[in-house]
Amino acid sequence: MFGIVRPCSHRLGEGLKTQWMAHLCGLCLALRGDHGQFARVVTNYDGLLISVLTEAQAEKATGWRRTAGPCPLRGMRTASVAQGEGARLAAAVSLVLASAKVRDHVADGDGLLARRPVALAARRVAASWGRAGARTGSAVGFDTAVLVDAVDRQVGIEALAGPGTPLLTVTEPTETATAAAFAHTAVLAGRPGNAAPLAEAGRLFGRLAHLLDAVEDRETDAASGAWNPLSATGTSLIEARRLADDAVHGIRLALREAEFTDSRLAHVLLVHELGRSVDRAFGTSGCGHTAGGAHGPHAPHTLNEPRALDGPHGSLGSPGAGDLLGLPGSAVLLGPEGSFGPPPQHGGNPYTGGGNPFGGGPSFQPPTPGRRGFWAGCAAAIGLCCTCKMCCADEYEGPWSRKKREGCLNDCDCDCSCCEACQCCECCECCSCCDCGV
Repeated sequence: MFGIVRPCSHRLGEGLKTQWMAHLCGLCLALRGDHGQFARVVTNYDGLLISVLTEAQAEKATGWRRTAGPCPLRGMRTASVAQGEGARLAAAVSLVLASAKVRDHVADGDGLLARRPVALAARRVAASWGRAGARTGSAVGFDTAVLVDAVDRQVGIEALAGPGTPLLTVTEPTETATAAAFAHTAVLAGRPGNAAPLAEAGRLFGRLAHLLDAVEDRETDAASGAWNPLSATGTSLIEARRLADDAVHGIRLALREAEFTDSRLAHVLLVHELGRSVDRAFGTSGCGHTAGGAHGPHAPHTLNEPRALDGPHGSLGSPGAGDLLGLPGSAVLLGPEGSFGPPPQHGGNPYTGGGNPFGGGPSFQPPTPGRRGFWAGCAAAIGLCCTCKMCCADEYEGPWSRKKREGCLNDCDCDCSCCEACQCCECCECCSCCDCGV
């Protein structure tokens, strides 16, 4: 799973989360239905935006949803999933761009792809995905040649780029590709008048995706000697942040020019969550609510601020507080129930010194499970994946360490103290987080 738009389930609310999951599952099943099981590995968070935009513009009618059968990735549960031309266009775009991404990694010799047999296999897979994406794109009236051309031009532009080259020259091919994909959603939805504003939104989204990828990979690329747009062009992080903020603002303005049947999910993902993606890439938190009540898409909160004492669910003493502060563990500052003080030793009470809360003998301590061996951990990991616990469970046991962990779809990049009151986009009028009126 890759992509820059990774919404927090607490901010989406139950209704929008269900819609988002319908599009995610719809993309995955469209890939499987047209191209086989292996194609599902290119399912990504950004690709589903194509499906979201198509449905957001379409007139409400039957045929946009179907009930999918039990799936191991949903814990063997059925679900209502998106279907139709929007999901197929999302699948075509995902396949072509994933093909380009694989070819790029092969050309750079990244990791295992530096080995000739692996690189040869990867090239064949990439070529297969490219052809499959072209077939599906043609079936929905979209010419994927514009995507392939953009990828081919990207290689030449990067080869010529150097200090002083405008960063937007490097991002142009990505902008062109995403603009074409976003614009075609208007054609599929029967709203040709939306093509121009959505092309602008897509162009800026492509710019943002390229920028954030460069920012997140900057240190890794420097260590490995890989090419990075920021380092190659001499662009500072300050300038990159300015361009990213301008892109988010431009997407918001472009979406206002388009006509939607139901824009709530598209707006949340392409305005609110994009702003949080920028914050996340540049090292600031994604919630955007200040202690004084101010609310904005780029309100800066760094992980070293006092608010990091709050755990992932907004309560003192919850797991991860010490990690957020850069300390060895939350127990350094917080007791077992959120009170300040050292943790009890060997079952003793930190204040009475006894083995139970009233100072008596030793209290009962449940046995601590030991680490699993390699093969036992592999078996446990397979079981966790097949039952969807790693994705959907509030809490699960690590396959090797046996430590308690949160499901990845329950991971939250805000302290959630504001989520119940604000529910993200559902309160824009009272929070004044934007002028969207949603």
